[in-house]
Amino acid sequence: MTNFDQALLVAQRVDPNFNEAIRDQVLRIALYDEYHAYQVYRKVIDTFGMQLPFSNIIESEQRHIDALIPLLQKYGVALPVDDWYEKIELPETLVECCEVGVAAEIENIKMYDDLLSYAEDADVIDVLYRLQAASYNNHLPAFRACVAQSYQQTKSSESTDGSEHPHEAFGAKHHDIYKFAENLAKGNFDSSGFSKLITGDQKELILGGLLGAGLTMALSSDIFKDILNDEDKEK
Repeated sequence: MTNFDQALLVAQRVDPNFNEAIRDQVLRIALYDEYHAYQVYRKVIDTFGMQLPFSNIIESEQRHIDALIPLLQKYGVALPVDDWYEKIELPETLVECCEVGVAAEIENIKMYDDLLSYAEDADVIDVLYRLQAASYNNHLPAFRACVAQSYQQTKSSESTDGSEHPHEAFGAKHHDIYKFAENLAKGNFDSSGFSKLITGDQKELILGGLLGAGLTMALSSDIFKDILNDEDKEK
């Protein structure tokens, strides 16, 4: 069974010209994305075991789903089909999964910005704001902390194992991502370097890694410390 509005759900953006009420689109897109997050984190746990922060965040994702379903039922909106689990392909390491988590939460926050611009019902607006706040204040910092901790552990081992670059432990494909991120954290944005990172057959993986590992480093720098609040981390 497939969703009649699959392309719309995947795009995560309301289409005023689509043959479906705006409110229905908003609610179905939100729930489908929360299904996605839940199933990604479920697969991480199935693969790597009950590891933080996934073991905590998956419970939060279930609460997000539980908050949205009554709204769809109240307004007579059909629930989207949750077809995500079998589609999900995870990277090879847990820290790369945390990088994916950073990218996913950033996209989730952007998605809710779009959905909120169309929402009109007070109860829908309230729930969407609360779900976005959870991603911004809890999930994103938790995944950033996961990546930063792994990076720092690798950096600490540099003095004992003679590694030239702390990012080598994350795999060779992360070399350019971390080099770019180090420059970005210093305020140096290389547009040509960015273009090279997001081209080729591995575009989605590399972009996810850049958003996850690169932005984690950049957002942890002094330049961006006022943008995201690091104090409210999910334990």
